[in-house]
Amino acid sequence: MYKDGQLYVAHSNEGPIHIIGKMANRHGLIAGATGTGKTVTLQVLAETFSQAGVPCFMADMKGDLSGISQTGGLSKFIEKRCAEWNMDTTTLKFEGCPVRFYDVYGEQGHPMRTTIEKMGAMLLARLMDLNETQTGILTLTFRIAKDENLPLIDMKDLRLMLDYVAKNAKRYATTYGNISSASIGAIQRSLLALSEQGGDQFFGEPAFDIYDLLQTEGGRGVMNILAADKLMLQPKLYSTFLMWLLSEIYDKMPEIGDMELPKMVFFFDEAHMLFKDTSKALTDKIEQIVRLIRSKGIGVYFISQSPSDLPEAILGQCGNRVQHALRAFTPKDQAAVKAAAQTFRPNPAFETEREILELGTGEALVSFLDEKGAPSIVQKAKILFPLSQIGAITTEQRSTINNTSRISGKYETRIERESAFEQIVKQREAAEKEAAEAKAREEAQKEEERLKKEEEKKSKRSSSSKGKSILTTVIGTAITYFAKTVATQLARNLTKKSKKK
Repeated sequence: MYKDGQLYVAHSNEGPIHIIGKMANRHGLIAGATGTGKTVTLQVLAETFSQAGVPCFMADMKGDLSGISQTGGLSKFIEKRCAEWNMDTTTLKFEGCPVRFYDVYGEQGHPMRTTIEKMGAMLLARLMDLNETQTGILTLTFRIAKDENLPLIDMKDLRLMLDYVAKNAKRYATTYGNISSASIGAIQRSLLALSEQGGDQFFGEPAFDIYDLLQTEGGRGVMNILAADKLMLQPKLYSTFLMWLLSEIYDKMPEIGDMELPKMVFFFDEAHMLFKDTSKALTDKIEQIVRLIRSKGIGVYFISQSPSDLPEAILGQCGNRVQHALRAFTPKDQAAVKAAAQTFRPNPAFETEREILELGTGEALVSFLDEKGAPSIVQKAKILFPLSQIGAITTEQRSTINNTSRISGKYETRIERESAFEQIVKQREAAEKEAAEAKAREEAQKEEERLKKEEEKKSKRSSSSKGKSILTTVIGTAITYFAKTVATQLARNLTKKSKKK
């Protein structure tokens, strides 16, 4: 509840508890067992930021957070709490928040897409569970695509690019290193699996513009809600998507330092998924972004069952804490409770570890940073109630919000522009055409040579025939002349003999 310039979140026996605005970008943690009220606490925090004009982004696992878009109402529970805190119910202003729904699959909200090259080789390798060698090959492929100006937009671009690199491995070996065909094949198989998880919908254009998240309407921060019920079934895609989004914000936002209020707040539900089976290199990258992004006015709040779900380096960055009840059924659970208690600045009025076990639904141990950035003494408190609706909205209500959104139609239609796939296909077609033309020229030359040889043979045969004809004529003439001469001579001899007689 935002009132008198304060971000009120809870109420203790000593009075209302609020987050100091300029410390809200120092990140936070909402922890507690299932059913202890974490989702409502998230809604109260987000609603309070919205009232203060701070936009938020949150993942909605079950559809419950969609109710923040609708006006809430007075209930017996709220009347009871108001009586406990001496609050006048007539002064309560129930209202919803401006909301935009998003969905990676484009089913329950505006599509959220990015391009393969914007996702980057490291996050993509993590998404596909590639080993070190395969990650190296993927990184090399990205580098070749960049050097040869072949844009990697969607998955068909990457698939064909990998094939292109494999077929030209010898040419690239001296410049980029050896390229294993076996590794290329393994990456291609991982891409096929990613396609079945919905990767084809996530990668493409128009790519999502993160500045669409930094919007206000009527002076209130827009609540950007990601429909994650289906996405949750693909934990790798979910966590990698959130890391990409946070990285995009980090890369594009300017340095602004501490402000009276944060520029934006992220809520990462089921935060343990961000770090499950994550390599040390990627964990270090997450830690670096979380540590540095606060200087850009961005607050990140992790929601998980236990503080131990987060790496210590990340947990150490969370200055604002809301701890709901934990259950200790096993020695491991007991150790987790003890560890959670030790993260708070002790309050001499109660034993923190014991209180964590005994908290009721909606109750929490709360510690926010003070004006100097130091953790305040932990207090036992009850979380304020939201002024918006608790629980999911109907399909019709969601559709109305989507259709009347300011960005309606901006991302719904995919754009297909010339990228690596089209360029490589053109190159192959040009090469095939050139090869076909060269072969045709070669065949034409061979045919020309064949015809020339046949012509020469004909010419030789013609010359030989003419020679034989002249010789025959000469011989025939000579024989005729000789025969005539002999006949004449014989006739003369016979005449002389007759006269003598």
